[in-house]
Formats: sequence, C-alpha cells, structure tokens
Amino acid sequence: MLLPAASIYRIKYRIKQVFTGVFMENKKELTRLLEEVAAGNKSVEEAVLQLREIPFEDLGYAKTDLHRGMRQGMAEVIYGAGKTPEQILGIVRSLSSHGQKTILITRMNREARDLVADSFPLEYEPLSRTGIVGRKAAPDGKGTIVVATGGTSDIPIAEEAAITAEAFGNKVVRIYDVGVAGIHRLLAHQRELLSARVIIAIAGMEGALASVIGGMADCPVIAVPTSVGYGASFGGLSALLSMLNSCASGVSVVNIDNGFGAGYLASMINHLD
Repeated sequence: MLLPAASIYRIKYRIKQVFTGVFMENKKELTRLLEEVAAGNKSVEEAVLQLREIPFEDLGYAKTDLHRGMRQGMAEVIYGAGKTPEQILGIVRSLSSHGQKTILITRMNREARDLVADSFPLEYEPLSRTGIVGRKAAPDGKGTIVVATGGTSDIPIAEEAAITAEAFGNKVVRIYDVGVAGIHRLLAHQRELLSARVIIAIAGMEGALASVIGGMADCPVIAVPTSVGYGASFGGLSALLSMLNSCASGVSVVNIDNGFGAGYLASMINHLD
C-alpha cells in the first residue's frame, strides 16, 4: 500500500534532518532508499540505519568520513599538524565535493593556508592557526559559551576553542586575561559567567582559573591546561594536574593545549535539549 504524499514528505524531511550537512556519495542510492520507504517496503528506522552505514572516501593518504555529521551531529574536522599542504587541500576537496558546507581546519600552517586559499574561500586566523572553508553555521545553540583565559599568552588556544564553537553554531563571549594574579578582573565579568550555559577556562602556570570559575558558575566548566609557564610547569603538566585535582564541582578537563576539544565539547553541551 502506497503512503500518502504528506507522509512521504514527512519521511523525506526526517531523513534530511538526520542527514544535515552530509550527502550520499551515490545519489541514485539515496533515491532508491527513499522510494523503498515511500512504497512501504522499508521503515524509516531501517532507512536511517542504512544511512548510518554510508562509506568513507579513500584518498590513499586519508579516508574522509562522509557521514560523521549524521553520527555525531558535527561534521569531520581536519587536524592540520603533520599533514602536507597538498594532503589538506585534497581532504578539503573531498569533503566539499560531498556537500560539507563548513570545513574546519586546526593547526594549519601558512603554506597550507596559501594553497587552500587558491582554490577555496578560506577564513584564516593566524594566532590560533585555524581555518574555515565555507561558512560558519548560524548560531543555534541553546545559550552562550564563555571562553576565559588566565593570561594573554593563553589566547592562541582560547581562539582555537572559540572558533571551533562558532563554526558549529554557537554564540561565544571571550573574556581574556582574567587570571588569579588579579582576580578582580575576573569578578568584573560575573554577569557573563553567571549567564553562560558552558564555560571554557583556559590557563597555564598553576591552572587555578578553572577552580575559581567552577566555584562561581552553575554550568559545566571545561578546563584547558596550556603549556604556558616557566620550567616547573613542565609544559602544562602542572596546570593539568591542578585542574584534575580541582575541588570545584562540575569541572571537566581536556588535554594540554586542546582548545579544539574544549570548543567541540562545549558545542555538544550547548546543543543538548
């Protein structure tokens, strides 16, 4: 028994929602799948499961994940460190050709920037070495993500976190250089901190900023230790251990200098119902 036109429309719309930002490598396969659902030969749940099994594209040096956005809600991101400019360009071409509208590239050097910019519109932020091909998603997060740093030296990592969050559709407020060496600077931003849905606290040295913010805010705090500091900071290990041992509740910790990981996690939290 054929489904009515309204039901077919709803089915197509639901699959489109699940499939946002990701497209089938074979358009005929998607058409055939939709026809099976419309004819009543396949349930919507079976179709969604089949969509989740879409293959990657093998470039030889990389296997681009073409449906990560469907599985995880956010499309694949290119980690630029260790990749040649030509490899980065090839991955960008693959993702773009399959319909990915926002391609975020982290740890991108200037040589890669120049090569990619010759072929694609690229927004590049040199301090964080972050590039975006295409457009940032329109803000659709539930609230505001605050990115706070202990010092000015932490800003490169903070910008990586902030740009990542913005790329995935979040409103971001930046509060920089508000470390505990002058805590009155942080207290001057209580309104922003108390109204945030997620806070990313970024600090090197002894990493105390995360505990202080965690003791003030009623939202999740994502702590990012940075490698900023003198010899006994051990390249960020001191800040990492301090943050892991925070006595403030609601503080989680990502790896040293992992601004991307913090921005990604903050976006996930900010999109929860």
